[in-house]
Amino acid sequence: MKLFLDYLNKIKFHILLMIFPTIFTGIIFFLYQLSPEPVLYVALLWLLAGLTACMTGFSNYRKKLQQLTLVATAPDINLSRMDTPSDQIESLQQDIMHRLNQMRMNVETADQKSLEEMTDYYTMWAHQIKTPIFALRLLLQENPSTNKEALAELFKIEQYVEMVLGYLRTEDMSSDLTLSCCSLDSVIRDQIHKYAGIFVSRKLSLTYDGISESVLTDEKWLGFVIGQIFSNALKYTRTGGIHIYLKNSPVRNYVSNITPTTPITLVIEDTGIGIRAEDLPRIFEKGYTGVNGRESNRATGIGLYLCNKIMNCLGHRIYAVSEEGKGTKVFLEFSQENLTMY
Repeated sequence: MKLFLDYLNKIKFHILLMIFPTIFTGIIFFLYQLSPEPVLYVALLWLLAGLTACMTGFSNYRKKLQQLTLVATAPDINLSRMDTPSDQIESLQQDIMHRLNQMRMNVETADQKSLEEMTDYYTMWAHQIKTPIFALRLLLQENPSTNKEALAELFKIEQYVEMVLGYLRTEDMSSDLTLSCCSLDSVIRDQIHKYAGIFVSRKLSLTYDGISESVLTDEKWLGFVIGQIFSNALKYTRTGGIHIYLKNSPVRNYVSNITPTTPITLVIEDTGIGIRAEDLPRIFEKGYTGVNGRESNRATGIGLYLCNKIMNCLGHRIYAVSEEGKGTKVFLEFSQENLTMY
């Protein structure tokens, strides 16, 4: 109905032109005191002709609107779906649309090429920088007792390089995914071993009793996520430590003995400075650092963004609860309802 009213509003001037001859004829017959019957015939003929023209025009109007809607809502704009123009105005309109679409495609191609070149450059840089880092680590390890602080700073550099590689790889994760049934305990222990030196140097405790569960995931990417959460927790925890445990014990389906009826949820809890309530809803946004991150000048706003992107891609879920001054709990929920291929 709304579409028909829009069409009537579009042709209102033509409707007035159609009604005017009937009214004018009626006035002439009235002035000459002629029989009104011919006027009624004329009015009926004009009405039938107007209705026919109106219905035909409305049908064409709706068809063109449907075509434009189909083109507008399609994933890729395909102007070939449009009918051949019926007049010079439509021909000019379609010509303008084709030229604008070509300009859009040229810009997208240039942007894609620029992105690929930038990705290739930073990927090459990240791999090449590993060589001097490795050499520097060997030199520092020759006398580790006097180089503890330097080794700690070198570890941070290595983590930032890994973050760069992770950021680049997440642009096309579908080509780098290997899903398998992985031991959650093995992935966690690998990351604990990786960060063990920081726990010792910072005199922070680690409470972890082991987990016997397995999850369907990509072991490398899950390790990256857990490592980033460890890094964040250690960055903002001055006293106390980190506690790793399962939120709840999954109830298994003992018919198949494979799929838990409730998802496995891993909790990584720290006793750090916490996150402000107004910052908490935005911590997974790209580039968002929050008040505490800006005050300490430690946050990049990339780590948790990558974690969220990776977890979504794997069909998992990540979320957090926190209280400022009392610490943060990060929850990793392992369900495989939807896998997103980037």
